[in-house]
Amino acid sequence: MERVIVIGGGIAGMKTALDLNRRGIGVTIIEKENRLGGKVLGWHRLFPTFTPANEVVDTLKAEVASSEIDVRLGTCATALTEHSVTLSDGTVLDCDAVVLCSGFTLFDARIKEEYGYGIYDNVITSADLEEMFNQGRVGLKNGGRPRRIAFLHCVGSRDEKVCQRHCSKVCCVTGVKQAIEMKKLFPEADVFNFYMDIRMFGPGYEELYREAQQSYNIHFIRGRISEASPTIEGRLQIKAEDTLTGRPLKISVDMLVLLIGMRSNDDNASLAESAGLQLAQSGFMAPRDLFLSNVRSNRDGIFYAGTVTAPKSIGEVLNEGAAVADAVTEYLS
Repeated sequence: MERVIVIGGGIAGMKTALDLNRRGIGVTIIEKENRLGGKVLGWHRLFPTFTPANEVVDTLKAEVASSEIDVRLGTCATALTEHSVTLSDGTVLDCDAVVLCSGFTLFDARIKEEYGYGIYDNVITSADLEEMFNQGRVGLKNGGRPRRIAFLHCVGSRDEKVCQRHCSKVCCVTGVKQAIEMKKLFPEADVFNFYMDIRMFGPGYEELYREAQQSYNIHFIRGRISEASPTIEGRLQIKAEDTLTGRPLKISVDMLVLLIGMRSNDDNASLAESAGLQLAQSGFMAPRDLFLSNVRSNRDGIFYAGTVTAPKSIGEVLNEGAAVADAVTEYLS
């Protein structure tokens, strides 16, 4: 039986493995964490429908568990070719093709020191907020209810200063979704979104953006926050500029949520070097081309699916899992 190794056990890896397995192809999933699911495991609800994230993850995990897919958890791939993958313990697994589904890394908000993440209370990231939603403990560190909440877009995206020039694509709609969720929890609170540009690219996204304004009275201010600092009252003072009016702003808030972007994995460069793969300027893996071969690498027998090549939505990731299974099947035949 032909065997394909899928590196990464997130939703891209699971979808790819399942579609290959249904075609009668043997599959091994290599996942560095001790469980399948990837970044989506940490999410509470998904935009734009507010579908519980665990419905998507648990469905895929259940299908993998009931299949003949070989799953190896707590294992890293350190090198690869089109016919083998080297693991962190030195084991070399032979195969007929490799699909790289190793995803992305969340931007570390501590790098943007001017926002005070890790320094001031109640400065959190969008990922932290999803964890709070999951644990049912949303609120201020002292247990109080926030009266004014600010969301800041593009933290670690479209930023020359931190060498993150690309757009992370899903941050805008994540900010809209989370702002609505916070307004539902704290209807008395004023909620502000500070943005560079609002990029509502997907089905239902623009409608969600309009609903946030018309039904929830969420405020959208075009302008980037320059800094955040603590006040004597224990709140956060943020300085910004409304770039539509050209006026400087100074607002005190109880909570600042930093919408952190996607960046490429640190090990992309070493994996690319081991197999002669091409990297994009952003550090993500570069597909053979962006149109007819977007799930193929520049090396025959090595394929990509999901956010290993660029930021994508969950729907796009799942679609690529199906597309790469077709491409691998065609290659093997």
